Amino acid sequence: MYGKIEKYIHDELETKKGLLFALIDPLDYKTSKDAVKTAKNADEADADIILIGGSTGVQGTVLDEVAREIKEAVSKPVVLFPGNIGTLTRYADAVYFMSMLNSRNTYWISEAQMLAAPMVKHYNIEPLPVAYVVIEPGGTVGWVGDAKEIPRNKPKITAAFAMAAEYMGFRFFITDTGSNPEHGHVPLDMVKAVSSVITIPYIAAGGIKTAAEAKSVIKAGADIIQVGTAFEKEGSISKIKEMVKAVREGAKR
Repeated sequence: MYGKIEKYIHDELETKKGLLFALIDPLDYKTSKDAVKTAKNADEADADIILIGGSTGVQGTVLDEVAREIKEAVSKPVVLFPGNIGTLTRYADAVYFMSMLNSRNTYWISEAQMLAAPMVKHYNIEPLPVAYVVIEPGGTVGWVGDAKEIPRNKPKITAAFAMAAEYMGFRFFITDTGSNPEHGHVPLDMVKAVSSVITIPYIAAGGIKTAAEAKSVIKAGADIIQVGTAFEKEGSISKIKEMVKAVREGAKR
């Protein structure tokens, strides 16, 4: 049975066909007020989820304070995008309970999840079962997570990971190229390959900078795009609205 946030995501997908999740990494902003402002703008622009997290350092007091302020300021669900077991706070609605399937280190596949599970239960935040793979170049997350990064020209490998994730019972699948990759977002042929073989929601993350890119990734078959760096650099309501509009249009396929 789906929890409240997972049901919300499926209901929104049923209605809108394509969703945009706005990622806020508090440490990438000059001040916490700037991070909260971008979250508020994303909410007003009709982004579907406000994500909070990052690959390094987003934990403790900083995370608690920003998550609490964002939660108080927005109407959309607040979900954690964890970089490690410390990226947990009682002020979120849910967390990507995430396994990096192509990590060389079992810590990122199942051990961190074992360590985090009691706190997820204690904080009473909803775990979203997410399978996560890193595509080259991988950026910080690839280095930290000791990923065996999937080559950009190997869409069949990514599609096979996606099928395996669904068969193992994960209910979301994410491809991530890392933050602000030199060669851009995940290749469209890879998006098509993944979307053609799974029925669970597919989230494309990393390197989506413009409305045109957002539209193309959704049109190629992603159900959801996840955008962080682009909104950190330009997080106005109009910029985010433009991206949301492109997602909705791309979802018409």
